[in-house]
Amino acid sequence: MSAFPARPDDITADWWGTVLGRVPERWRWEAIGTGQVGDSVRFTLDFGDGAGPVTLAGKFAAADPTSRGTAAMLGLYAKEVRFYRDLAPALPVRTPETLFAAMAEDGASFCLIFEDLGPARGGNQIAGCSLADARAAVKQAAALHAPSWHDPAILGLDWLQPSPAAAAQVKALYPRAQAIFRERYTGLLEPEYMDLCEALAEITAATDRKSEKVSLVHGDFRLDNLLFDIKGGTEEIAVLDWQTLTLGHGLTDIGYFLGCGIGDDLRRAHEGELLDLYCAEMTARGVPLTRDEVWRDYVMGALHGVSTAVFSAAFVERTARGDANFLSMARGACALAREHGSLGMMQKG
Repeated sequence: MSAFPARPDDITADWWGTVLGRVPERWRWEAIGTGQVGDSVRFTLDFGDGAGPVTLAGKFAAADPTSRGTAAMLGLYAKEVRFYRDLAPALPVRTPETLFAAMAEDGASFCLIFEDLGPARGGNQIAGCSLADARAAVKQAAALHAPSWHDPAILGLDWLQPSPAAAAQVKALYPRAQAIFRERYTGLLEPEYMDLCEALAEITAATDRKSEKVSLVHGDFRLDNLLFDIKGGTEEIAVLDWQTLTLGHGLTDIGYFLGCGIGDDLRRAHEGELLDLYCAEMTARGVPLTRDEVWRDYVMGALHGVSTAVFSAAFVERTARGDANFLSMARGACALAREHGSLGMMQKG
Protein backbone atom coordinates (compact mmCIF):
# COMPACT_ATOMS: atom_id res chain seq x y z
CA MET A 1 0.00 0.00 0.00
CA SER A 2 1.59 3.25 -1.13
CA ALA A 3 -0.22 5.57 1.27
CA PHE A 4 -1.16 5.30 4.93
CA PRO A 5 -2.99 7.42 7.49
CA ALA A 6 -0.53 9.54 9.45
CA ARG A 7 -3.08 10.27 12.21
CA PRO A 8 -6.11 8.33 13.52
CA ASP A 9 -8.55 10.85 12.04
CA ASP A 10 -7.09 10.24 8.57
CA ILE A 11 -8.44 6.68 8.43
CA THR A 12 -11.27 6.03 5.97
CA ALA A 13 -13.73 3.18 5.53
CA ASP A 14 -11.98 2.10 2.33
CA TRP A 15 -8.65 1.96 4.14
CA TRP A 16 -10.11 -0.26 6.86
CA GLY A 17 -11.54 -2.46 4.12
CA THR A 18 -8.16 -2.87 2.46
CA VAL A 19 -6.37 -3.68 5.74
CA LEU A 20 -9.02 -5.88 7.36
CA GLY A 21 -10.83 -7.31 4.36
CA ARG A 22 -14.15 -5.88 5.51
CA VAL A 23 -15.52 -2.40 6.06
CA PRO A 24 -16.85 -1.27 9.44
CA GLU A 25 -20.12 0.67 9.56
CA ARG A 26 -18.65 3.01 12.17
CA TRP A 27 -15.58 3.37 14.36
CA ARG A 28 -14.10 5.60 17.03
CA TRP A 29 -10.78 5.95 18.77
CA GLU A 30 -9.42 7.04 22.14
CA ALA A 31 -5.91 7.78 23.34
CA ILE A 32 -4.18 5.13 25.45
CA GLY A 33 -0.77 4.81 27.09
CA THR A 34 1.68 7.39 28.38
CA GLY A 35 4.27 7.54 25.59
CA GLN A 36 5.80 10.90 24.69
CA VAL A 37 7.54 9.94 21.44
CA GLY A 38 4.61 8.19 19.77
CA ASP A 39 0.83 8.47 20.16
CA SER A 40 -1.06 5.25 20.89
CA VAL A 41 -4.82 4.80 20.48
CA ARG A 42 -7.51 2.14 20.76
CA PHE A 43 -9.97 1.76 17.89
CA THR A 44 -13.46 0.39 18.44
CA LEU A 45 -15.02 -0.83 15.17
CA ASP A 46 -18.63 -1.88 14.61
CA PHE A 47 -19.22 -4.06 11.53
CA GLY A 48 -22.98 -4.18 11.97
CA ASP A 49 -22.97 -7.99 11.96
CA GLY A 50 -24.47 -8.43 15.40
CA ALA A 51 -21.23 -9.86 16.76
CA GLY A 52 -20.39 -6.76 18.78
CA PRO A 53 -17.56 -4.28 18.42
CA VAL A 54 -13.97 -5.22 17.59
CA THR A 55 -11.07 -3.36 19.21
CA LEU A 56 -7.62 -2.78 17.75
CA ALA A 57 -4.63 -0.75 18.89
CA GLY A 58 -2.82 1.79 16.74
CA LYS A 59 0.34 3.84 17.00
CA PHE A 60 1.33 7.00 15.15
CA ALA A 61 4.03 9.66 15.23
CA ALA A 62 3.78 12.08 18.13
CA ALA A 63 1.56 15.08 17.51
CA ASP A 64 4.03 17.21 19.48
CA PRO A 65 6.62 18.59 17.01
CA THR A 66 9.52 18.46 19.51
CA SER A 67 8.98 14.78 20.27
CA ARG A 68 8.35 13.97 16.61
CA GLY A 69 11.51 15.78 15.50
CA THR A 70 13.66 13.97 18.05
CA ALA A 71 12.21 10.61 17.00
CA ALA A 72 12.83 11.30 13.31
CA MET A 73 16.40 12.48 13.97
CA LEU A 74 17.21 9.24 15.80
CA GLY A 75 15.35 6.98 13.38
CA LEU A 76 13.03 5.71 16.10
CA TYR A 77 9.89 5.34 14.00
CA ALA A 78 11.67 3.43 11.24
CA LYS A 79 13.13 1.01 13.76
CA GLU A 80 9.77 0.25 15.31
CA VAL A 81 8.06 -0.37 11.99
CA ARG A 82 10.90 -2.62 10.80
CA PHE A 83 10.88 -4.54 14.08
CA TYR A 84 7.19 -5.36 13.94
CA ARG A 85 7.29 -6.08 10.22
CA ASP A 86 10.56 -7.98 9.89
CA LEU A 87 11.70 -9.34 13.27
CA ALA A 88 8.83 -9.79 15.71
CA PRO A 89 7.23 -12.78 13.94
CA ALA A 90 10.46 -14.79 14.31
CA LEU A 91 11.18 -13.99 17.99
CA PRO A 92 9.67 -15.68 21.08
CA VAL A 93 9.30 -12.40 22.99
CA ARG A 94 5.57 -11.58 23.36
CA THR A 95 4.58 -8.57 21.28
CA PRO A 96 1.24 -7.55 19.71
CA GLU A 97 0.36 -9.22 16.42
CA THR A 98 0.74 -6.62 13.69
CA LEU A 99 -1.98 -6.09 11.07
CA PHE A 100 -0.43 -3.09 9.30
CA ALA A 101 2.98 -1.40 9.40
CA ALA A 102 4.18 1.45 7.20
CA MET A 103 6.36 4.55 7.44
CA ALA A 104 7.23 7.61 5.40
CA GLU A 105 10.52 7.71 3.52
CA ASP A 106 11.74 10.60 5.65
CA GLY A 107 11.05 8.64 8.85
CA ALA A 108 8.88 11.42 10.31
CA SER A 109 5.54 9.59 10.26
CA PHE A 110 4.29 6.03 10.46
CA CYS A 111 1.25 3.88 11.13
CA LEU A 112 1.02 0.63 13.06
CA ILE A 113 -2.19 -1.34 13.65
CA PHE A 114 -2.07 -4.18 16.20
CA GLU A 115 -4.21 -6.68 17.98
CA ASP A 116 -5.68 -5.19 21.16
CA LEU A 117 -4.09 -6.92 24.15
CA GLY A 118 -6.70 -5.62 26.60
CA PRO A 119 -8.07 -5.98 29.10
CA ALA A 120 -4.59 -5.61 30.56
CA ARG A 121 -2.73 -3.91 33.38
CA GLY A 122 -0.30 -1.29 32.20
CA GLY A 123 3.07 -1.08 33.87
CA ASN A 124 3.61 2.13 35.83
CA GLN A 125 7.13 3.48 35.95
CA ILE A 126 6.38 5.83 38.82
CA ALA A 127 4.47 3.36 41.00
CA GLY A 128 6.93 0.51 40.54
CA CYS A 129 5.97 -3.14 40.42
CA SER A 130 5.74 -6.42 42.30
CA LEU A 131 8.42 -9.10 42.34
CA ALA A 132 6.16 -11.26 40.16
CA ASP A 133 5.98 -8.50 37.54
CA ALA A 134 9.75 -8.05 37.64
CA ARG A 135 10.28 -11.78 37.17
CA ALA A 136 7.91 -11.86 34.18
CA ALA A 137 9.78 -8.94 32.59
CA VAL A 138 13.20 -10.53 33.08
CA LYS A 139 11.97 -13.69 31.34
CA GLN A 140 10.80 -11.63 28.37
CA ALA A 141 14.18 -9.91 28.20
CA ALA A 142 15.81 -13.33 27.87
CA ALA A 143 13.30 -14.25 25.16
CA LEU A 144 14.54 -11.22 23.19
CA HIS A 145 18.25 -11.59 23.83
CA ALA A 146 18.87 -15.33 23.56
CA PRO A 147 17.74 -15.88 19.94
CA SER A 148 19.94 -13.01 18.73
CA TRP A 149 22.99 -13.75 20.92
CA HIS A 150 25.99 -13.69 18.58
CA ASP A 151 23.68 -14.52 15.68
CA PRO A 152 25.25 -13.01 12.54
CA ALA A 153 21.95 -13.11 10.65
CA ILE A 154 20.38 -10.68 13.12
CA LEU A 155 23.49 -8.72 14.10
CA GLY A 156 24.21 -8.10 10.42
CA LEU A 157 20.84 -6.56 9.54
CA ASP A 158 21.58 -3.29 7.76
CA TRP A 159 18.72 -1.31 9.29
CA LEU A 160 19.89 -2.13 12.82
CA GLN A 161 23.46 -0.94 12.37
CA PRO A 162 24.34 2.02 14.61
CA SER A 163 24.40 5.33 12.76
CA PRO A 164 27.67 7.21 13.31
CA ALA A 165 25.91 10.46 12.36
CA ALA A 166 23.13 9.93 14.90
CA ALA A 167 25.66 8.98 17.58
CA ALA A 168 27.68 12.11 16.88
CA GLN A 169 24.56 14.23 17.08
CA VAL A 170 23.53 12.72 20.41
CA LYS A 171 27.04 13.30 21.76
CA ALA A 172 26.99 16.91 20.56
CA LEU A 173 23.59 17.54 22.12
CA TYR A 174 24.30 15.78 25.42
CA PRO A 175 25.89 18.77 27.23
CA ARG A 176 22.82 20.84 26.36
CA ALA A 177 20.58 18.04 27.59
CA GLN A 178 22.43 17.88 30.90
CA ALA A 179 22.17 21.66 31.28
CA ILE A 180 18.41 21.51 30.77
CA PHE A 181 18.15 18.54 33.14
CA ARG A 182 20.19 20.38 35.79
CA GLU A 183 18.14 23.57 35.53
CA ARG A 184 14.86 21.68 35.60
CA TYR A 185 15.51 19.17 38.39
CA THR A 186 18.07 20.71 40.76
CA GLY A 187 16.39 20.67 44.16
CA LEU A 188 14.14 17.79 43.11
CA LEU A 189 16.78 15.13 42.40
CA GLU A 190 19.11 14.23 45.26
CA PRO A 191 22.40 16.19 45.00
CA GLU A 192 24.55 13.05 44.89
CA TYR A 193 22.49 11.76 41.97
CA MET A 194 22.73 15.06 40.12
CA ASP A 195 26.50 14.95 40.65
CA LEU A 196 26.57 11.52 39.02
CA CYS A 197 24.56 12.88 36.07
CA GLU A 198 27.06 15.71 35.70
CA ALA A 199 30.01 13.33 35.83
CA LEU A 200 28.46 11.05 33.21
CA ALA A 201 27.89 14.03 30.92
CA GLU A 202 31.56 15.03 31.22
CA ILE A 203 32.77 11.50 30.48
CA THR A 204 30.38 11.18 27.55
CA ALA A 205 31.62 14.44 26.05
CA ALA A 206 35.28 13.43 26.42
CA THR A 207 35.19 9.85 25.12
CA ASP A 208 34.15 7.91 22.04
CA ARG A 209 32.70 4.54 22.95
CA LYS A 210 31.89 1.81 20.44
CA SER A 211 29.09 -0.48 21.53
CA GLU A 212 29.65 -4.23 21.58
CA LYS A 213 27.35 -6.12 19.20
CA VAL A 214 26.24 -9.15 21.18
CA SER A 215 22.46 -9.23 20.83
CA LEU A 216 19.33 -7.24 20.22
CA VAL A 217 18.66 -4.61 22.90
CA HIS A 218 15.21 -3.14 23.47
CA GLY A 219 16.76 0.11 24.68
CA ASP A 220 13.83 1.35 26.79
CA PHE A 221 12.96 -1.77 28.77
CA ARG A 222 10.94 -0.35 31.66
CA LEU A 223 7.49 -0.64 33.17
CA ASP A 224 5.71 1.94 31.01
CA ASN A 225 6.55 -0.24 28.00
CA LEU A 226 5.13 -3.45 29.46
CA LEU A 227 1.59 -4.78 29.73
CA PHE A 228 0.71 -7.33 32.39
CA ASP A 229 -2.19 -9.79 32.64
CA ILE A 230 -2.96 -9.30 28.96
CA LYS A 231 -6.07 -10.63 27.24
CA GLY A 232 -8.00 -10.45 30.51
CA GLY A 233 -5.31 -12.33 32.42
CA THR A 234 -5.00 -15.27 30.04
CA GLU A 235 -1.38 -14.30 29.33
CA GLU A 236 1.21 -12.90 31.70
CA ILE A 237 2.97 -10.09 29.86
CA ALA A 238 3.73 -8.35 26.56
CA VAL A 239 6.52 -5.95 25.58
CA LEU A 240 5.72 -2.76 23.66
CA ASP A 241 7.45 0.31 22.20
CA TRP A 242 10.31 -0.93 20.03
CA GLN A 243 11.46 2.48 18.79
CA THR A 244 14.79 2.25 20.59
CA LEU A 245 15.68 -1.25 19.38
CA THR A 246 19.40 -1.52 18.72
CA LEU A 247 22.40 -3.83 18.74
CA GLY A 248 24.49 -4.00 21.85
CA HIS A 249 24.71 -6.12 24.97
CA GLY A 250 21.52 -7.61 26.36
CA LEU A 251 22.58 -6.85 29.93
CA THR A 252 22.05 -3.18 29.10
CA ASP A 253 18.31 -3.91 29.20
CA ILE A 254 18.64 -5.70 32.54
CA GLY A 255 20.69 -2.94 34.17
CA TYR A 256 18.27 -0.38 32.77
CA PHE A 257 15.20 -2.30 33.97
CA LEU A 258 16.42 -3.05 37.48
CA GLY A 259 17.79 0.48 37.83
CA CYS A 260 15.16 2.62 36.15
CA GLY A 261 12.22 0.33 36.30
CA ILE A 262 11.31 -1.56 39.43
CA GLY A 263 12.04 0.79 42.32
CA ASP A 264 15.22 0.83 44.37
CA ASP A 265 13.77 -1.03 47.37
CA LEU A 266 12.67 -3.98 45.24
CA ARG A 267 15.95 -3.94 43.32
CA ARG A 268 18.07 -4.01 46.47
CA ALA A 269 16.03 -6.82 48.01
CA HIS A 270 15.88 -9.06 44.93
CA GLU A 271 18.74 -8.01 42.64
CA GLY A 272 20.64 -11.30 42.95
CA GLU A 273 17.53 -13.40 42.50
CA LEU A 274 16.51 -11.54 39.34
CA LEU A 275 19.99 -11.76 37.85
CA ASP A 276 20.06 -15.49 38.57
CA LEU A 277 16.64 -15.85 36.94
CA TYR A 278 17.88 -14.05 33.82
CA CYS A 279 20.93 -16.32 33.63
CA ALA A 280 18.76 -19.41 34.09
CA GLU A 281 16.37 -18.29 31.33
CA MET A 282 19.25 -17.52 28.98
CA THR A 283 20.86 -20.87 29.76
CA ALA A 284 17.59 -22.70 29.09
CA ARG A 285 17.44 -20.93 25.73
CA GLY A 286 20.91 -22.11 24.75
CA VAL A 287 23.08 -19.23 26.04
CA PRO A 288 24.83 -20.41 29.23
CA LEU A 289 25.45 -17.48 31.57
CA THR A 290 26.28 -17.03 35.25
CA ARG A 291 25.89 -14.04 37.53
CA ASP A 292 29.66 -13.51 37.65
CA GLU A 293 29.81 -13.45 33.85
CA VAL A 294 27.07 -10.84 33.48
CA TRP A 295 27.82 -8.63 36.48
CA ARG A 296 29.98 -5.99 34.83
CA ASP A 297 27.69 -5.53 31.84
CA TYR A 298 24.69 -5.37 34.16
CA VAL A 299 26.25 -2.65 36.31
CA MET A 300 27.26 -0.67 33.22
CA GLY A 301 23.68 -0.95 31.96
CA ALA A 302 22.53 1.35 34.74
CA LEU A 303 24.30 4.25 33.03
CA HIS A 304 22.07 3.81 30.01
CA GLY A 305 19.21 4.59 32.37
CA VAL A 306 20.89 7.79 33.53
CA SER A 307 21.66 9.04 30.03
CA THR A 308 18.19 8.13 28.72
CA ALA A 309 16.51 10.06 31.52
CA VAL A 310 18.69 13.12 30.90
CA PHE A 311 18.43 13.16 27.11
CA SER A 312 14.73 12.34 26.94
CA ALA A 313 13.78 14.95 29.52
CA ALA A 314 15.41 17.62 27.41
CA PHE A 315 14.17 16.69 23.96
CA VAL A 316 10.62 15.41 24.23
CA GLU A 317 7.43 17.24 25.10
CA ARG A 318 7.44 18.33 28.74
CA THR A 319 4.54 17.12 30.88
CA ALA A 320 3.94 16.77 34.62
CA ARG A 321 3.96 12.99 34.34
CA GLY A 322 7.06 13.16 32.19
CA ASP A 323 8.89 15.10 34.90
CA ALA A 324 7.91 12.52 37.51
CA ASN A 325 8.89 9.73 35.15
CA PHE A 326 12.34 11.09 34.32
CA LEU A 327 13.06 11.78 37.98
CA SER A 328 12.05 8.21 38.82
CA MET A 329 14.30 6.84 36.09
CA ALA A 330 17.29 8.95 37.09
CA ARG A 331 16.84 8.24 40.79
CA GLY A 332 16.75 4.46 40.39
CA ALA A 333 19.53 4.28 37.81
CA CYS A 334 21.81 6.60 39.81
CA ALA A 335 21.20 4.56 42.98
CA LEU A 336 22.31 1.36 41.23
CA ALA A 337 25.26 3.09 39.58
CA ARG A 338 26.48 4.61 42.86
CA GLU A 339 26.07 1.38 44.81
CA HIS A 340 28.04 -0.72 42.33
CA GLY A 341 30.54 1.78 40.92
CA SER A 342 29.29 2.06 37.35
CA LEU A 343 31.20 5.26 36.55
CA GLY A 344 34.48 3.75 37.69
CA MET A 345 33.91 0.75 35.43
CA MET A 346 33.14 3.06 32.54
CA GLN A 347 36.33 5.05 33.04
CA LYS A 348 38.42 1.89 33.12
CA GLY A 349 36.94 0.89 29.75
